[in-house]
Amino acid sequence: MSEFFTPDKPPRRVLIIKLRHHGDVLLTSPCFTVFKHAYPDAEIDALVYDDTQLMLTSHPCISQVHTIGRNWRRQNAFAQLRLYYALYKTLKARRYDVLINLTEHWHGARLARLLKPRVSVGFRPDKRGGFARKRWIKSFTTLYPAIQDNTRHMVEVNLDALRRIGIHPASVEDKRTLFIPGDEAEQFIAQRLADLGVAPGSYILVHPTSRWMFKSWSIPRLAETIDTLAQRGLPIILSAAPSREETDYMDKLRAALTQPVCDLSGQLNLKQLGALMRNARVYFGVDSMPMHLASAVGTPTVAIFGPTGSIKWAPWGVPHRVIRGGFTCEPCGKDGCGGSQISDCIMSITPQQVLSAIDTMLLENPS
Repeated sequence: MSEFFTPDKPPRRVLIIKLRHHGDVLLTSPCFTVFKHAYPDAEIDALVYDDTQLMLTSHPCISQVHTIGRNWRRQNAFAQLRLYYALYKTLKARRYDVLINLTEHWHGARLARLLKPRVSVGFRPDKRGGFARKRWIKSFTTLYPAIQDNTRHMVEVNLDALRRIGIHPASVEDKRTLFIPGDEAEQFIAQRLADLGVAPGSYILVHPTSRWMFKSWSIPRLAETIDTLAQRGLPIILSAAPSREETDYMDKLRAALTQPVCDLSGQLNLKQLGALMRNARVYFGVDSMPMHLASAVGTPTVAIFGPTGSIKWAPWGVPHRVIRGGFTCEPCGKDGCGGSQISDCIMSITPQQVLSAIDTMLLENPS
């Protein structure tokens, strides 16, 4: 039993806050599993941005998913006040006795002050100084060291907030990320695969893009890699988001390919993409939210890394291979060398490196 909770005062309702992007939210999913397994009677809610809520819906350990609109800040002052007050009333009615804030966002600190839970956890600020630092510290009853460099995986950093209040993972399985596509998405993908004549579990899913396009690989080298795999008789399915930048990249990739592939890029929502990944034999892509999604549905993963940390953001909980250029400046955290949107460390990666990694995953995961 944690020193923060006693048999007569266990946690009843818990709010875990992660106001970041899709992949960041998905990497919090083990926190809900670990907390629920430690205290099965607790109701555990999430607070995330509205466009990221699908990353957590259907998680078996989450009672409710609350959202903040990412566009609320664009409203006039009166509209913002009305929206935030409605959210506050909803959260206040839940009467949380534990609040865990997993980002540096001030919404979490304000809610810790307003909701007054018995236990509130935030990260220990290393960079904030003066009045802001003092106010942040006083917002929480407990602080945990949120390691920011490339020495610890983000899943473990998130779980450190629970460890700080005496809640530890009971098993490696508890630390797995989790994404539930749902029956509707599974049925949709089953039909699409049937239409394409591709058997579940037989194909390599290639998702070569990211919302940060400086993470993307050379199109000629990617096309050579895909063509080589297709020439071996391996079914290849392409996917990508429908953004203009990703669509342009995929148009150039299709023009460079010489072998036939199946293409579902820009055609799937997040749940459907998760179902497509769950049925893949191997996933190949770059450091991105879809890479984390592939891990969360249990698919062996090969991923290219460059400017971002390959320890902090690597595929999690599944067989995987990470491919890096090996430059001494990795990870730099920059949007391409010199801000050019092109990362030399990524462009230096060869098709043979990628093919070797994919071959290893295929051998370890026969169809």
